Amino acid sequence: MKEILRTCVCCRKKQDHRLMFRIVRKPEGNVVFDKSYKENGRGAYLCKNIECINKAKKSRVLDRQLECNIPVEIYDQLLLEIK
Repeated sequence: MKEILRTCVCCRKKQDHRLMFRIVRKPEGNVVFDKSYKENGRGAYLCKNIECINKAKKSRVLDRQLECNIPVEIYDQLLLEIK
């Protein structure tokens, strides 16, 4: 299978998209954590580590990338996926 590289919106590191989390703003406007990597909408990728998630939450980089407010529940869900 071909490796698809994506860039983390927080640390700017490039790696295979399957090694990252994908957060999507759906056309309806709601934000979801995309486990399937196939959801429709504008997506952003984050590394699967606590540092990037916490830094993204503090700096609100996902809010800017997806042009909407990211609910705290999304960050909580990502942190639970790591553990």
